Amino acid sequence: MATTSSSDECPPPPPPSFVPIPPLGVDYRQKIVLAPMVRSGELPSRLLALHYGADLVWGPETVDHSMIGTTRRVNPRTDMIEFTREPSNNNAKASAQKSPESIIYRLDPVREAKKLIFQIGTSDPDRAVAAAKLVARDVAGIDVNAGCPKPFSTSGGMGAALLRTPDKLVAILENLVKHIVPEFQIGISVKIRLLETAPETEALVRRLVKTGITGLTIHCRTTPMRPREKAIRGQLKMIADVCREAGVACLVNGDVENRDHGLELAKEFGCDGAMIATCAEKNPSCFRSKEAGGMETWREAVEKYLRFAMEVENKMANTKFMLTQMVPGREGVYKQMQGCRSYVAFVELFRFDELKQMAKEADRILELGAYEKPPEPKKKVKQVQKENGAGEKKRKREEGDDQEGEKKKQTVVIEEKEIVVPEALGVGVGAAAVSV
Repeated sequence: MATTSSSDECPPPPPPSFVPIPPLGVDYRQKIVLAPMVRSGELPSRLLALHYGADLVWGPETVDHSMIGTTRRVNPRTDMIEFTREPSNNNAKASAQKSPESIIYRLDPVREAKKLIFQIGTSDPDRAVAAAKLVARDVAGIDVNAGCPKPFSTSGGMGAALLRTPDKLVAILENLVKHIVPEFQIGISVKIRLLETAPETEALVRRLVKTGITGLTIHCRTTPMRPREKAIRGQLKMIADVCREAGVACLVNGDVENRDHGLELAKEFGCDGAMIATCAEKNPSCFRSKEAGGMETWREAVEKYLRFAMEVENKMANTKFMLTQMVPGREGVYKQMQGCRSYVAFVELFRFDELKQMAKEADRILELGAYEKPPEPKKKVKQVQKENGAGEKKRKREEGDDQEGEKKKQTVVIEEKEIVVPEALGVGVGAAAVSV
């Protein structure tokens, strides 16, 4: 009688219900989150989204090259953590005034604690790890951008370009899981777009969920599609099923209007949560459920946004951009905003009188409006450029003189050997020259 093997008697245990969430990481399940958006995902926007109930917030895509070489500091006035670097443009170098450091990334260590996901733009596994290590202790997760269709991203092999190089994308994720998860105890995730056919998308997703990631966000558009084109949800249930089978959280992105709508979509297609982009850019109160009060007016949202922007010393250019997204174009103040160049100007335009003192202090710190320094005279700038150019020429000339002097010394030594050695050995000059 044949014996029964132990494997037949005790089948292997089923795989875990989900990929383990590292101790300092976060689970994306049952979350409605803010999407990563260039310009629209800076700190004031994230704080406003959290204020209205966003469960997690993604920062804007930050390219690995930009992060590598930055210095981490704590702003003594705001207590915000800032990653900075020296400006590299020629105008900054030519200016007689010392140019401020460029802030590459800024975060709130208190209000964004366990809430902030850092999204990285990368096309290289090692650079991805190097950049992630700089910020990993200050965030709740690292997300890889494999969906941005903009040329600045795809031209460098990043963003949606990674969908065409799945081996590279897998290598990036595996390298991050290998080096970031054990040391920093946070999870790795990825955001992708649909491929042209369901079988292609499924094949890619099945590869990605085996890399050790804890979450995957699917933007329900293909790479060529623009935001104005309606999201495609025909492949969504399949993607959610593949993720669930592998124990990876799946978020849906694309035409998600608000918290309630996101929860409905997640339930309908079997996803674990949803990510809001465009609607949150226009009015972040979309994160507040109808039961909790629903959407606020644009004025209420703008007032809160300005408070956050001034608190963290947000750049005026970014603040102005965001206000143009939040204020409806039909409003009379919309055109008037174009002439505003300071926080005081915006506060006065919107008649937020209680914010005026705060605006004055922000303008003083950022040197805006009444505190703006006059531009340097062209003659002075040209003089500085001339002096810098002369100094550079002098430095190169001195370096050239040093190199020429060294060559002369070597020549003298060689000539001495060419003359002295042959006399001592009694051989011809040519032979001595070869031996040297």
